[in-house]
Parts: sequence; C-alpha cells; structure tokens
Amino acid sequence: MVKKLDQIIVIDIEATCWESEPPKGQESEIIEIGICPLDIATGNRLEKRSILVRPERSTVGAYCTALTSLTQEQVDQGIPFEEACLILRKDYQAKKRVWASYGDYDRRQFEKQCQAWNTGYPFGPTHINVKNLFALVRQLPREVGMAEALNKLGFPLEGVHHRGEDDAWNIARILSRILFSLS
Repeated sequence: MVKKLDQIIVIDIEATCWESEPPKGQESEIIEIGICPLDIATGNRLEKRSILVRPERSTVGAYCTALTSLTQEQVDQGIPFEEACLILRKDYQAKKRVWASYGDYDRRQFEKQCQAWNTGYPFGPTHINVKNLFALVRQLPREVGMAEALNKLGFPLEGVHHRGEDDAWNIARILSRILFSLS
C-alpha cells in the first residue's frame, strides 16, 4: 500500500469514563471521534468533524457528561463503532495516511476496541504522539496536557475542552506549529 503524505489525520476520542472503576459489567469505549485533517503543504486545518459512536458495553454517567458534555441521549443517536471505523477508512483514507493524537491513549483505545469488537483497525501503522513530540521539540522536562501546550504557544483553546472535534482542531494547531517551526 502506497502511503499518502499530503495530510495528517488528527484524531481525538472521548470514551465512557468513571471517577473510579467502571460499574460491574461495563468497560470504557469510544463515544466520540473528533477528526481534523492537517494539510502538510500549508499547515492549514482542513475540517473539524465529530462522529458520535453509540456505546454497546457501557453507559454515559454523570461524571462522563460533566467531563465531556456528552449525554447518553446524544450518544444513543450515534452510529456503531464499526461504521465509524469505515468512515475513517473511506472518507479520510486513514489506512494510507499518517495519523496523530495527543498522547498514546487514543491509539491504545482504538487497538483495544477493534480487537474486542473484532473490527478492522482503521489506521495505518504510522502514528504521531503529539504530546511526546511537543515535549521533545520544546525540550520540556515532562510532557504537558493539550491546554498547557496551547498556552505555551500563546494560542487560546478553541471550542469545548474534552469534545473530540474541538480537541482534534486544537491538537492540529499544535502539530502544525511544530511542523512549520522545523521547516
């Protein structure tokens, strides 16, 4: 398969979460996929998209809603996880393109959920951990959260923190700055 190096597909997921351990019989699963393709030639963010994913093995509780602003009613209107993965493969050619997320959680959650659901992994093998890359490029003593990275760059946080599409949009801005500061 020939890689396409014209864009980086920036992804941010939100997943069901609890203040401590999941309730008996439930497991964390993706409930939103935020997508922001980043044009490599210009550094421009091309789109901001949210795909709501209907959970099958958990419910959205008060803690999760407080963190993400997503409600059970909203995600009940979402699509199955398998269909969301198909959108990533078809609409974004995610198998052929480099993809990025802030930290390694998103990559690990996709791998875990694809295996558990017996669904094909929607991405190719090349993943950029923007959180790690930012700390390395800025020679920081530790990795920092997305909001702190934006602050260090003098950028405001755009949108709602812990909403996939807004976080992907902000992460793409950080990645663009990193890439274009190196060229």
